[in-house]
Amino acid sequence: MPNLGFGELVIVFLIVMLIFGAGRLPQIGEGLGKAIRNLKRGLNTDDDIDVTPTEKQVPKEAASRVEDAEVVDKVETK
Repeated sequence: MPNLGFGELVIVFLIVMLIFGAGRLPQIGEGLGKAIRNLKRGLNTDDDIDVTPTEKQVPKEAASRVEDAEVVDKVETK
């Protein structure tokens, strides 16, 4: 990736000024800042989000009984 020097950054800034205008630059900067902040927040949070509908969730007391349940092998009958 090529390095951008001061001259290139000035040219990019001037092009952005021509396209968006000086009035919109604070809004663009604010939006960019919020996007970066949300990205950082999203990368630092846990991904353990429960998306199971509430009517299909197992109560916690039943879940503990399932964890304590004994595993039994299937017996084939003819």
